[in-house]
Amino acid sequence: MEKISNSAKQTMDIAFEYASTLKKGDVVLLEGDLGAGKTAFTKGVAKYFGIEGVTSPTYAYLNVYGDFIYHYDCYRLSCGEDAERLGLTDYFGGDNVCLIEWAENIEDALPSNVKIVKIEKIGENSRKITL
Repeated sequence: MEKISNSAKQTMDIAFEYASTLKKGDVVLLEGDLGAGKTAFTKGVAKYFGIEGVTSPTYAYLNVYGDFIYHYDCYRLSCGEDAERLGLTDYFGGDNVCLIEWAENIEDALPSNVKIVKIEKIGENSRKITL
């Protein structure tokens, strides 16, 4: 399914709606260029679960919100072994939802049953979101 967003708020609203399909153990790969809206999407998912205060985990690799939303940024990792060594893969399939930015960097450590959300810039503030 494809949706068009013309603002960060619309991206969050789309994510809020999408979050209703998520369940414990889901691993969601957030694909998109820098500034595409991956963190805005995560904010919308978190809001659905009553969680506020989401920020980009760029310098932390992982931010945990409410012991339920695990928000990864794997931009600085070079392989799945890096994620395993840091203990990041320990949370896959648990009683949480994992949202992973730059998952292609740890592809060899990902579970086989992931969901993919692709966010493409199609204008200054417009995005095509494929769910």
